[in-house]
Amino acid sequence: MFSKKDTPSHDAGQPPAQPKRSAMKAQAPSILSADLTITGSIMSDGEVQLDGQVSGDVQAGTLTIGEEASVQGEVVADSVVIRGRVEGSVRARQVQLASTARIEGDIIHSTLAIESGAYFDGNCRRSSDPLSDKPAQSKSSSSSAGSGPKPQSAPPSAPPAPKQASAANATPMFGDDKPKAAAGADPFKS
Repeated sequence: MFSKKDTPSHDAGQPPAQPKRSAMKAQAPSILSADLTITGSIMSDGEVQLDGQVSGDVQAGTLTIGEEASVQGEVVADSVVIRGRVEGSVRARQVQLASTARIEGDIIHSTLAIESGAYFDGNCRRSSDPLSDKPAQSKSSSSSAGSGPKPQSAPPSAPPAPKQASAANATPMFGDDKPKAAAGADPFKS
């Protein structure tokens, strides 16, 4: 009933293969401390905790921008928590702005949470796939990419003047049943 099955034998010189532990273990986040200033882009597939200053783009799987941190450039992440300052666009599936956050730029997101006290100056747009969407281009760059200059549109015209009522079709108002004088007639003559 219970018999020992033949198992393949291993070479005497090679140990049996170990299962991959890195797939089971969560990787430690990359921490960029407050005394660190980076000029250039940062790219990571894992988790990044930023507490320093970055002049450049930041791309990560999961990104946390600390209270004293600042980024001058584009932020792209699967999930981002912003407690510090960002001057540039943010593209992420999940965006959370803490009460200490200060954002000056556009946000493209799937989900957005803004705590009371957060400062946000820009446009936000929901997208089903914010990581593949690009931020909206300015009007000057989009018009130069077209097939020639756009025609200038006429300035908005003034609203139409109110219609003049003629004496023939004037209706009495507030109990005034006397007929009105014709246009151009002397109002004081009876």
